Amino acid sequence: MIELNWDRSFALEQSADEEEVLAELLDLLRETATNDLAKIKLGVEKGDAKGVEYAAHSLKGAAASLGVEGLRRVSLAIENGGRAGDLNLAEQVAELAELVNQLSSLK
Repeated sequence: MIELNWDRSFALEQSADEEEVLAELLDLLRETATNDLAKIKLGVEKGDAKGVEYAAHSLKGAAASLGVEGLRRVSLAIENGGRAGDLNLAEQVAELAELVNQLSSLK
């Protein structure tokens, strides 16, 4: 099983040590991740390498900003695949989907 590897201390620091702000940012990350995952899946299906690259880049940045290293790392791999025009990403997309599902556990 792939893990989120979340640095909660870093995320809390990014939210000015405000638990309420952190909760809002996590909600936003969940929404963004769900939307970007859908864009990535659609891009792979349609052969849209640039679309895959852009959606993965967006998700990578969102994950990095809250210290979710596992999500950042898989998003980077997908972004690189899209950039290279290699959409043979079934394994990475499956990992990404698993990580997006795990986001609900973050508090």
